[in-house]
Amino acid sequence: MLLTPPDAAEVAILNRGVVSAVSGPDGLTQLQDLVVRAMFHSMTGFDVDTACEPITPEQFATALGRRNSIFRTRIVQVMLLSAFVVRPLPAFVAQQLRAFAAALGVSDDMIDVAERYADGALELANVDFLRNGYLGSLDTVRLEALHVSALESSWSQVADDAQLAARWASLDDLPVGTLGRGVADFYRDRGFVHPGRPGSAPPLLAQHDWVHVLAGYGTALENEIEVFAFMARANDDPRAFSLLAMVVSLFETGYLASGAGLFEANAGHLRTGGMAVRLADAMRRGALTQGSHDFLDLDWFGLADRPVTVVRQEIGLVAKAPEAVSAGSAGPWQPGGITAFQLNSARTAAERAGLEYRAWQPDPGRE
Repeated sequence: MLLTPPDAAEVAILNRGVVSAVSGPDGLTQLQDLVVRAMFHSMTGFDVDTACEPITPEQFATALGRRNSIFRTRIVQVMLLSAFVVRPLPAFVAQQLRAFAAALGVSDDMIDVAERYADGALELANVDFLRNGYLGSLDTVRLEALHVSALESSWSQVADDAQLAARWASLDDLPVGTLGRGVADFYRDRGFVHPGRPGSAPPLLAQHDWVHVLAGYGTALENEIEVFAFMARANDDPRAFSLLAMVVSLFETGYLASGAGLFEANAGHLRTGGMAVRLADAMRRGALTQGSHDFLDLDWFGLADRPVTVVRQEIGLVAKAPEAVSAGSAGPWQPGGITAFQLNSARTAAERAGLEYRAWQPDPGRE
């Protein structure tokens, strides 16, 4: 939830603020409308009417006077998310975002990114992402969690670390039902290469593969949006919102040509049927986890031998909403949770290694 849950009257005010901040000259786009409605439904339990009376930044700030900075920051991030789904982003909207954030006393690096998008300065926007305090961190804690001694940047690939590769390969020896074994099978079924070997994902990006298994999300690009939405809201550090902003900029608008050291732009995936509902539900599930979880800086190998069901219970993971499941949210071993390309990659990898190919099979029991 959005910290202390708002009542119906406050939700109406919040909705007016969000709609006022992100509406262009012709109002909300169809996708914006879907996202705003889905977000309020999932995060507050109330349905909103986006055809509402506008409110000024000053009026909005006064109405939220009793709310603390974290609450106000999260509301600004709802505004940002609702703006980032639009391309081109009108300059007027970027100005409104800045005005509402200023009135609320909120500072967020992603407002700078919104202004870059509105100006068409996409290369500068990419620089803003790279230097973001959360994504750009390379402190000792992160390096220890990744089990690497050094990286040139947070998203650097590690292709020649035998010790790191062996650590990932050891997950194959864990019992079925453990989190680590789930990740091992997840990799095998998709032909993914372990970090530390040529052709692998950056170790930092590989951290999110554990979340796919833990939270029950497949590996189509729509699922990637869900995973990063879940991670962004499971972390109490508001800067983690940049993860979701990055993925939306890759897989909906294409504002970013590449990101996270591996992903390439592939626009239009948030506008597919039901995705607004799935995005909002993933954020709800992340927000409802117990405690704050920085899944990118977590030493997952410390949890690898534990039953995945136990780890889910410990973080208070709630089930997906029925609406999200009906909208197509699939787990790693459910139909729709894997792509044809990944299936072919797994077959090719097995043949190249001289191993018997074990075909991916739907297995609801693993979800």
